[in-house]
Amino acid sequence: MKNQPLACSTRTYAKLSQSGVPTQPVQAYGKEEQRRWGSFAKVHSIFALLGLAFCAGPAVAAPVAPAANNAADAAPASCPALLRHRFDRLQDEKPQSLCQYTGKVLLVVNTASYCGFTGQYAGLEALYARYRERGLVVLGFPSNDFAQESGNNDQIAEFCENTYGVKFPMFAKSHVAGAQASPFFLELAAQSGQAPRWNFYKYLIGRDGRLVTHFPSLTAPDSKQLQHAVQEQLARSAP
Repeated sequence: MKNQPLACSTRTYAKLSQSGVPTQPVQAYGKEEQRRWGSFAKVHSIFALLGLAFCAGPAVAAPVAPAANNAADAAPASCPALLRHRFDRLQDEKPQSLCQYTGKVLLVVNTASYCGFTGQYAGLEALYARYRERGLVVLGFPSNDFAQESGNNDQIAEFCENTYGVKFPMFAKSHVAGAQASPFFLELAAQSGQAPRWNFYKYLIGRDGRLVTHFPSLTAPDSKQLQHAVQEQLARSAP
Protein backbone atom coordinates (compact mmCIF):
# COMPACT_ATOMS: atom_id res chain seq x y z
CA MET A 1 0.00 0.00 0.00
CA LYS A 2 1.38 3.36 -0.96
CA ASN A 3 2.04 5.94 1.70
CA GLN A 4 -0.62 8.60 1.74
CA PRO A 5 0.51 12.23 2.02
CA LEU A 6 0.01 13.78 5.42
CA ALA A 7 -2.95 16.15 5.32
CA CYS A 8 -2.14 19.51 6.86
CA SER A 9 -5.14 20.52 8.96
CA THR A 10 -6.24 21.26 12.51
CA ARG A 11 -7.41 17.64 12.78
CA THR A 12 -3.82 16.43 12.34
CA TYR A 13 -2.73 18.60 15.27
CA ALA A 14 -5.68 17.33 17.35
CA LYS A 15 -4.63 13.70 16.83
CA LEU A 16 -1.01 14.47 17.69
CA SER A 17 -1.85 16.47 20.81
CA GLN A 18 -4.57 14.17 22.16
CA SER A 19 -2.72 10.84 22.01
CA GLY A 20 -1.89 10.32 25.68
CA VAL A 21 -1.88 13.89 26.87
CA PRO A 22 -3.94 14.15 30.10
CA THR A 23 -7.34 15.72 29.69
CA GLN A 24 -7.74 16.65 33.39
CA PRO A 25 -5.66 19.04 35.50
CA VAL A 26 -2.25 17.65 36.44
CA GLN A 27 -2.79 18.81 40.04
CA ALA A 28 -5.22 15.89 40.46
CA TYR A 29 -2.24 13.50 40.55
CA GLY A 30 0.49 13.03 43.15
CA LYS A 31 3.93 14.62 42.83
CA GLU A 32 5.48 11.60 41.12
CA GLU A 33 2.54 11.33 38.70
CA GLN A 34 2.75 15.06 38.00
CA ARG A 35 6.44 14.71 37.14
CA ARG A 36 5.78 11.76 34.83
CA TRP A 37 2.82 13.41 33.11
CA GLY A 38 4.75 16.68 32.77
CA SER A 39 7.62 14.93 30.98
CA PHE A 40 5.21 12.96 28.85
CA ALA A 41 3.28 16.11 27.87
CA LYS A 42 6.52 17.90 26.87
CA VAL A 43 7.51 15.02 24.60
CA HIS A 44 4.11 15.02 22.92
CA SER A 45 4.24 18.78 22.49
CA ILE A 46 7.57 18.47 20.69
CA PHE A 47 6.22 15.77 18.36
CA ALA A 48 3.12 17.89 17.73
CA LEU A 49 5.29 20.83 16.64
CA LEU A 50 7.40 18.56 14.43
CA GLY A 51 4.24 17.22 12.87
CA LEU A 52 3.02 20.72 12.04
CA ALA A 53 6.42 21.64 10.57
CA PHE A 54 6.28 18.52 8.40
CA CYS A 55 2.78 19.46 7.26
CA ALA A 56 3.84 22.95 6.38
CA GLY A 57 6.35 21.63 3.85
CA PRO A 58 9.38 23.47 2.51
CA ALA A 59 9.36 27.26 2.43
CA VAL A 60 8.54 28.71 -0.97
CA ALA A 61 10.43 31.81 -2.05
CA ALA A 62 8.33 34.78 -3.11
CA PRO A 63 8.37 35.34 -6.87
CA VAL A 64 10.83 37.98 -8.02
CA ALA A 65 9.50 40.60 -10.40
CA PRO A 66 11.29 40.50 -13.76
CA ALA A 67 13.75 43.32 -14.41
CA ALA A 68 12.49 46.05 -16.69
CA ASN A 69 13.93 45.71 -20.16
CA ASN A 70 12.05 48.60 -21.64
CA ALA A 71 14.12 51.74 -22.11
CA ALA A 72 11.26 53.99 -21.10
CA ASP A 73 10.71 52.01 -17.86
CA ALA A 74 14.40 51.99 -16.96
CA ALA A 75 15.08 55.63 -17.85
CA PRO A 76 15.63 58.15 -15.05
CA ALA A 77 12.95 60.75 -14.50
CA SER A 78 15.32 63.47 -15.73
CA CYS A 79 15.65 61.85 -19.17
CA PRO A 80 13.61 63.67 -21.86
CA ALA A 81 10.92 61.59 -23.52
CA LEU A 82 12.56 61.85 -26.94
CA LEU A 83 15.75 60.22 -25.65
CA ARG A 84 14.14 57.25 -23.92
CA HIS A 85 15.38 54.74 -26.46
CA ARG A 86 18.11 52.12 -26.69
CA PHE A 87 20.36 51.17 -29.57
CA ASP A 88 23.25 48.74 -29.87
CA ARG A 89 26.63 50.36 -30.24
CA LEU A 90 28.13 49.82 -33.70
CA GLN A 91 31.53 48.54 -32.59
CA ASP A 92 30.48 45.86 -30.09
CA GLU A 93 26.66 45.80 -30.28
CA LYS A 94 26.31 46.53 -26.56
CA PRO A 95 23.00 48.26 -25.68
CA GLN A 96 23.27 52.00 -25.16
CA SER A 97 20.64 54.34 -23.78
CA LEU A 98 20.24 57.71 -25.43
CA CYS A 99 19.48 59.06 -21.95
CA GLN A 100 23.24 59.30 -21.42
CA TYR A 101 23.15 62.35 -23.70
CA THR A 102 20.70 64.29 -21.55
CA GLY A 103 21.75 67.96 -21.41
CA LYS A 104 23.77 67.71 -24.64
CA VAL A 105 23.10 69.26 -28.02
CA LEU A 106 22.58 66.37 -30.46
CA LEU A 107 22.90 66.16 -34.20
CA VAL A 108 21.23 62.91 -35.30
CA VAL A 109 22.24 61.67 -38.75
CA ASN A 110 21.27 58.57 -40.73
CA THR A 111 24.38 57.43 -42.60
CA ALA A 112 25.49 55.10 -45.42
CA SER A 113 28.87 53.98 -46.76
CA TYR A 114 28.07 53.99 -50.50
CA CYS A 115 26.26 57.26 -51.03
CA GLY A 116 27.04 60.46 -52.85
CA PHE A 117 26.89 62.19 -49.45
CA THR A 118 29.19 59.70 -47.67
CA GLY A 119 31.95 62.31 -47.75
CA GLN A 120 29.95 64.21 -45.11
CA TYR A 121 31.44 61.80 -42.56
CA ALA A 122 34.54 64.01 -42.60
CA GLY A 123 32.52 67.17 -42.03
CA LEU A 124 30.50 65.56 -39.23
CA GLU A 125 33.67 64.42 -37.47
CA ALA A 126 35.19 67.91 -37.81
CA LEU A 127 32.00 69.43 -36.39
CA TYR A 128 32.08 66.99 -33.47
CA ALA A 129 35.74 67.68 -32.74
CA ARG A 130 35.19 71.44 -32.85
CA TYR A 131 32.20 71.63 -30.51
CA ARG A 132 32.52 68.48 -28.43
CA GLU A 133 33.93 70.27 -25.37
CA ARG A 134 31.02 72.69 -25.46
CA GLY A 135 28.46 69.89 -25.38
CA LEU A 136 27.76 68.81 -28.97
CA VAL A 137 27.39 65.11 -29.76
CA VAL A 138 26.93 63.80 -33.29
CA LEU A 139 25.01 60.50 -33.37
CA GLY A 140 25.32 58.29 -36.45
CA PHE A 141 22.69 55.72 -37.42
CA PRO A 142 23.74 53.56 -40.40
CA SER A 143 20.83 52.30 -42.48
CA ASN A 144 20.24 50.40 -45.68
CA ASP A 145 16.77 51.87 -46.16
CA PHE A 146 18.01 53.59 -49.31
CA ALA A 147 19.99 50.53 -50.52
CA GLN A 148 23.42 52.10 -49.95
CA GLU A 149 24.58 50.37 -46.76
CA SER A 150 24.90 46.66 -47.53
CA GLY A 151 27.71 45.89 -45.07
CA ASN A 152 27.33 44.41 -41.60
CA ASN A 153 28.14 46.29 -38.42
CA ASP A 154 31.81 45.24 -38.33
CA GLN A 155 32.33 46.32 -41.92
CA ILE A 156 30.61 49.66 -41.33
CA ALA A 157 32.70 50.33 -38.21
CA GLU A 158 35.92 49.51 -40.04
CA PHE A 159 34.98 51.71 -42.99
CA CYS A 160 34.08 54.72 -40.81
CA GLU A 161 37.24 54.51 -38.74
CA ASN A 162 39.73 53.69 -41.47
CA THR A 163 38.32 56.00 -44.14
CA TYR A 164 37.15 59.03 -42.16
CA GLY A 165 38.54 58.55 -38.65
CA VAL A 166 35.07 58.75 -37.15
CA LYS A 167 35.11 59.17 -33.37
CA PHE A 168 31.55 60.32 -32.73
CA PRO A 169 29.09 57.69 -31.42
CA MET A 170 27.76 55.30 -34.05
CA PHE A 171 25.03 52.72 -33.59
CA ALA A 172 24.22 49.39 -35.19
CA LYS A 173 22.47 49.37 -38.55
CA SER A 174 18.75 49.98 -38.22
CA HIS A 175 15.70 51.27 -40.05
CA VAL A 176 15.14 55.03 -40.16
CA ALA A 177 12.27 55.44 -42.62
CA GLY A 178 8.98 53.77 -43.45
CA ALA A 179 6.82 51.52 -41.33
CA GLN A 180 9.85 49.59 -40.02
CA ALA A 181 11.63 52.68 -38.73
CA SER A 182 12.82 52.54 -35.13
CA PRO A 183 10.56 54.25 -32.55
CA PHE A 184 13.20 56.98 -32.15
CA PHE A 185 13.11 57.90 -35.85
CA LEU A 186 9.34 57.60 -35.91
CA GLU A 187 9.22 60.23 -33.16
CA LEU A 188 11.67 62.46 -35.00
CA ALA A 189 9.54 62.20 -38.14
CA ALA A 190 6.34 62.92 -36.21
CA GLN A 191 7.75 65.96 -34.44
CA SER A 192 9.48 67.43 -37.49
CA GLY A 193 6.85 66.43 -40.00
CA GLN A 194 9.54 64.85 -42.15
CA ALA A 195 11.12 61.39 -42.17
CA PRO A 196 14.59 61.06 -43.74
CA ARG A 197 14.26 61.47 -47.51
CA TRP A 198 17.75 60.15 -48.12
CA ASN A 199 21.00 59.32 -46.38
CA PHE A 200 22.60 61.99 -44.17
CA TYR A 201 19.35 63.65 -43.18
CA LYS A 202 19.97 65.63 -39.98
CA TYR A 203 17.91 66.38 -36.85
CA LEU A 204 19.09 68.90 -34.27
CA ILE A 205 18.00 68.31 -30.65
CA GLY A 206 18.50 70.95 -27.94
CA ARG A 207 19.84 70.52 -24.42
CA ASP A 208 16.28 70.16 -23.16
CA GLY A 209 15.78 67.06 -25.28
CA ARG A 210 13.40 68.72 -27.69
CA LEU A 211 13.69 68.73 -31.46
CA VAL A 212 14.86 72.14 -32.70
CA THR A 213 15.04 71.79 -36.47
CA HIS A 214 16.08 69.44 -39.27
CA PHE A 215 18.24 69.67 -42.37
CA PRO A 216 18.13 67.83 -45.72
CA SER A 217 21.01 65.77 -47.05
CA LEU A 218 22.19 68.64 -49.21
CA THR A 219 22.96 70.75 -46.11
CA ALA A 220 26.62 70.03 -45.39
CA PRO A 221 27.95 69.87 -41.82
CA ASP A 222 30.08 72.98 -42.45
CA SER A 223 27.24 75.05 -43.91
CA LYS A 224 26.60 78.42 -42.25
CA GLN A 225 22.96 77.52 -41.64
CA LEU A 226 23.74 74.34 -39.70
CA GLN A 227 26.73 75.84 -37.87
CA HIS A 228 24.66 78.80 -36.72
CA ALA A 229 21.87 76.53 -35.43
CA VAL A 230 24.38 74.40 -33.51
CA GLN A 231 26.09 77.41 -31.96
CA GLU A 232 22.76 78.89 -30.93
CA GLN A 233 21.82 75.73 -29.05
CA LEU A 234 25.26 75.39 -27.43
CA ALA A 235 24.90 78.91 -26.05
CA ARG A 236 21.85 77.82 -24.06
CA SER A 237 22.25 76.28 -20.63
CA ALA A 238 20.83 72.88 -19.76
CA PRO A 239 17.45 72.96 -17.97
